[in-house]
Amino acid sequence: MQLFHPAVTAWFESSFAAPTEAQRNAWPAIRSGRNVLIAAPTGSGKTLAAFLAAIDELVQEGVAGTLADETSVLYVSPLKALSNDVRINLDVPIEGIRAELERTGSPDVEIRTAVRTGDTPQAERNAMRKRPPHIVVTTPESLYILLGSESGRRMLQTTRTVIVDEIHALVQSKRGSHLALTLERLDALCGRHCTRIGLSATQKPIEEVARFLTADSACTTIDAGHQRARDLAIELTNVPLQPVMSNDAWGVVYNHLAGLIEQHRTTLIFANTRRTVERATRHLAERLGKDAVAAHHGSLSKEKRFDAERRLKSGQLRALVATASLELGIDIGEVDLVCQLSSPRSIAAFLQRAGRAGHAVEGISKARLFPTSRDDLVECAALLDAVRRGELDTLHIPPAPLDVLAQQVVAEVACGERGETELFDMFRGAYPYRDLAREKFNEVLRMLAEGYSTRRGTRAAYLHRDAVNGKLRARRGARLTSLTSGGAIPDTADYDVVLEPQSLRVGSVNEDFAVESIAGDIFQLGNQSYRILKVERGRVRVEDAAGAPPSIPFWLGEAPGRSDELSAAVARLREEIAARLEPLSRREGRRDAPSAQRWGEGSDLLEHSQDSDPHPPFGHLLPEGEGSTMES
Repeated sequence: MQLFHPAVTAWFESSFAAPTEAQRNAWPAIRSGRNVLIAAPTGSGKTLAAFLAAIDELVQEGVAGTLADETSVLYVSPLKALSNDVRINLDVPIEGIRAELERTGSPDVEIRTAVRTGDTPQAERNAMRKRPPHIVVTTPESLYILLGSESGRRMLQTTRTVIVDEIHALVQSKRGSHLALTLERLDALCGRHCTRIGLSATQKPIEEVARFLTADSACTTIDAGHQRARDLAIELTNVPLQPVMSNDAWGVVYNHLAGLIEQHRTTLIFANTRRTVERATRHLAERLGKDAVAAHHGSLSKEKRFDAERRLKSGQLRALVATASLELGIDIGEVDLVCQLSSPRSIAAFLQRAGRAGHAVEGISKARLFPTSRDDLVECAALLDAVRRGELDTLHIPPAPLDVLAQQVVAEVACGERGETELFDMFRGAYPYRDLAREKFNEVLRMLAEGYSTRRGTRAAYLHRDAVNGKLRARRGARLTSLTSGGAIPDTADYDVVLEPQSLRVGSVNEDFAVESIAGDIFQLGNQSYRILKVERGRVRVEDAAGAPPSIPFWLGEAPGRSDELSAAVARLREEIAARLEPLSRREGRRDAPSAQRWGEGSDLLEHSQDSDPHPPFGHLLPEGEGSTMES
């Protein structure tokens, strides 16, 4: 830390015992202006490693009197909740450093930060236009929108450093391809290659992620591994697991969950679907009290989500039940225990969720898996075996998705006339498009210029194409279309839930659920009961049902699929079970030795292998550190 300003060093040393391995290795590389990818376990200070170097540069410029009134650092995160959380955590070091400057008599340095996401109020957006912040915190979609507006382009054209957090959550989807093209457009706007810093806790192969981050530019990789101290186990009930979990079995699970919550200060419970979140929240609230449990998922309004996060951080909540909306590195306070209802279907997702507990440098990730069926038990056992072996899900980058390319072409041309060759060279700089053929690019341009034929005529022609001179100009309405239809997150026909008489939006429900509901129906959203007053087009007007027993809404198509690596782990476990059972069958004189397919569910073997009690009470299966999976 000798390269840092004394005020920055003093604040850090007063707040932390020592830099982590990731921080020690990353700071020299970042300070030298290199592109850096930091791969380290959750809670290892990755975000601070990136931010402190950027803040120090701003502080040194401010003390020297050369700090310009412009944006220089751009932080991009995949979640809006993560963006707001980082903004809050940025204020702590900045205020601490300013206090150190004041204590030593150094000139004060005002470093402004701002969040720009879909949740940002209009007043804050207007303030950003009038006086640009030094650090902008945003999401990939909001960055795309900023690059499509005149005020946003003026603000971003001075950017020097781009920090991409949780990069592994973007790489293997079209959102990542969309962001890669956006970053190339940003470099073109700035007239230089901005320094890029990537942060991730779970990624494989790391070399591919580094190439995604910087494409043709060199990248320094800081690999501190993904392993950390963990306390992982499976929780089994004294009710035999079936192909589908019965209501009685769920009641036992909720009772045990309530007991675990009472044994810990704060507990974070993950579920794979929003419907499961709402159901679990209701049953736990009946056992622990309504004020002790809250729900958190993407269909709740931002006010409801912020309130749940605030109550958890302040210690008012004993438990928070969430979907993947809290999976990534959001600082949600001191979480002692993470519980996962059913398998998360991915090794990386489980590591991310388990990392929410003990989210500190020396913390221990304590997590418990609750299987909900026989097949699910086998998957949970295979998941812990894969974690113990140090395995990770392999990231697969989509090769040059053309629908995303078409969006970015229209968005860039809408900002002014562009040359075809200029655009082709620019977009080929993005790693997913490194092998894009010129013929494919020309086909996209032809489609955007000529549109496509329908029974009502030609539609979707957004560009004027001068094929002779190789120039592109935007047609009328192209900018509006690019701003309102951009991004790679699928649109959902959800209905807004509006609380009357306040006309307050409290969340949303699936279109099918809204259409099938009628006035007088009572449903739950965010652990609150609402009575439907009227179902309108795109809106469900409700009133407070005053705690009346509700039904649970449903959302379609949200459960995750199982990763290839976890599927291989499940197959490995089944094969080993079959191999161990074969000698047993021979000793008993049986000719029909069970095969892997016959024992596919696996839970019969695991449940009845305990001699003392075929259905033991709640206990930990496969405790961390006690031999291999099969031995446990």
